[in-house]
Amino acid sequence: MSDEVQPGFVRIRLDLSYDGADFHGWAKQAGGRRTVQGEIEDALRTVTRSGTTTYELTVAGRTDAGVHARGQVAHVDLPAGVWAEHKGKLLKRLAGRLPKDVRVWALREAPAGFNARFSAIWRRYAYRVTDNPGGVDPLLRGHVLWHDWPLDVDAMNEAARGLLGEHDFAAYCKKREGATTIRTLQELSLVRGGDGIITATVRADAFCHNMVRSLIGALLFVGDGHRGTEWPGKVLAAGVRDSAVHVVRPHGLTLEEVGYPADGMLAARSLEARNKRVLPGSGCC
Repeated sequence: MSDEVQPGFVRIRLDLSYDGADFHGWAKQAGGRRTVQGEIEDALRTVTRSGTTTYELTVAGRTDAGVHARGQVAHVDLPAGVWAEHKGKLLKRLAGRLPKDVRVWALREAPAGFNARFSAIWRRYAYRVTDNPGGVDPLLRGHVLWHDWPLDVDAMNEAARGLLGEHDFAAYCKKREGATTIRTLQELSLVRGGDGIITATVRADAFCHNMVRSLIGALLFVGDGHRGTEWPGKVLAAGVRDSAVHVVRPHGLTLEEVGYPADGMLAARSLEARNKRVLPGSGCC
């Protein structure tokens, strides 16, 4: 599968952010539900005066309903003439057309081989939670989860270390037909800030459905003393969903950043990412 852009088109990279509270996730859906992709594509069609033609976005990581993004990346292929005519004013026009809960911060021609989804080498999320007995600051309530038990961050970090590396995360994912659940978890760490908010940083080459929110759910059970530090690792090794692992609410989760290799490695990374993964020694073809 090639990432070559069709003749007469230009691939454009978009850097964007959104508050996910009032969106039914990133991806367009039947039935007219409000989505981030739908809003941006509608705005792009309007400001480029493209009539009924929709230029479809490809995103680095689809976010679920209620999940936020600060550093999301997407690409779109535009006719070269449309890009030449509008590129100098497109960003400002989008700002005037888009609703206030989604912003495009940068638009630029993508280097050869760039694919917002398949060229990415990691995605970094943050999940924010507080165990303040009084609850969440009302000004932060849309971005921070309240956990009504005291949390031991050291215990959570100890448990998190046992989850790092390449594993089959089937126990922490909602399976999708034909999709692998093998992922490389590069970072999982938690820090309590001076305001008492605990921020979990979760970085991996890719994520399967509900993976971050399930991992956080398991670590919260360790942090509040309901499970030992070895428990999340045992769940992972079992390879099946455990009813005790709760998928925490989406509003505490934000996609913070997407990482890409050097320009010369983009195409190779895109091809590699399309290969179905198997664990070393699994005996699979």
